[in-house]
Amino acid sequence: MSTIDTKPHWHVDTLGPAGFPFEATEDYAAPPEESYGVLFSPERVKKGYHVEELSDGVYWLTSGWYDCMFVVTGSGVIAVDAPPAMGERILDAIAEVTDEPVTHFVYSHWHADHTGASSVFGKDVVRIGHERTRDYLVRFPDPDRPAPDEVFATDTTLDVGGVKLELSYKGQDHADGNIFIYAPKQKVLMKVDILSPGWCAFKDCDSSENMSGFVQAHDQILDYDFDKIVCGHVSRYGTRKDAETAREYTQDLVRFSKDALETVPIDYFLKQTGDGAYKGAFRAAEEAYFAGVCNYATQKLLERKTSTGQTWTERLNGADVMSKNNIFFVAEKMRLEQNHNGYMHRDGPPAKYYG
Repeated sequence: MSTIDTKPHWHVDTLGPAGFPFEATEDYAAPPEESYGVLFSPERVKKGYHVEELSDGVYWLTSGWYDCMFVVTGSGVIAVDAPPAMGERILDAIAEVTDEPVTHFVYSHWHADHTGASSVFGKDVVRIGHERTRDYLVRFPDPDRPAPDEVFATDTTLDVGGVKLELSYKGQDHADGNIFIYAPKQKVLMKVDILSPGWCAFKDCDSSENMSGFVQAHDQILDYDFDKIVCGHVSRYGTRKDAETAREYTQDLVRFSKDALETVPIDYFLKQTGDGAYKGAFRAAEEAYFAGVCNYATQKLLERKTSTGQTWTERLNGADVMSKNNIFFVAEKMRLEQNHNGYMHRDGPPAKYYG
């Protein structure tokens, strides 16, 4: 048997219901080609990154899985985010287009997968971020993510050599302190971990902390006058059309999750535990309930013809297999964050959902 046919020791696929199943590539629908971006471009494959000017000194930089932005001002470079997956290659990309030094660094938020290489810019750069970003980086110090020197609460404008970036915090969404970075002259917006152009959101809506804020952020994005958007993932920058598509998908997640919560009763699954040895198996009933909620909503979402006449599988990379995880996230967070259509009354009917 060749080594390519031998599973590594860490490839555990024998746990049954106790573990996660491994989905084969063939379990996914063939992804829409428009989601490919620069994944297969010779430049990216050869160098490990792709750099492209979006407008008047604003550059988009991607490794194919992560992306970030930098701005050449004539008085120094403003770097926004530094994914460790790119690391020192960020310096190479900047050096390709300018000999100006990096003078300022902006944290989109505190998460290490987007900012864990910010130390590559050295100790002399001015680091800017939201006050909650500094709180987390002081509480959980990381030498590769020095805490911001300058912080703000709601809005501030960074002006370097007359080139402006408007920084704004509109509340928790994907994470505390996750800000909007907007270049008004160039009409370029950066907002990380809310949408991925051409792709559906990764599991649990990109591991977001606040579902209501995640949903709201799509409207907040479209409130900006932008032509291009940098999103943190995956292999291309986005347009207004991409943002509108992501909002429509997210609205469907919410709509069908709410429908499922109002339709699927937890009592149906609780009764199946019976009065025997499994009468206390609430966790089993709970899992079955959420499977019922998620499958009901996922079927509706995947069967729906969207605004283009296509299904979500036809429009967004991974939507067919990943949507169930996003439905679970939305349904569970709706139970935690939003009204249950009332509550149990002594003499009246129960709320539509309260499980």
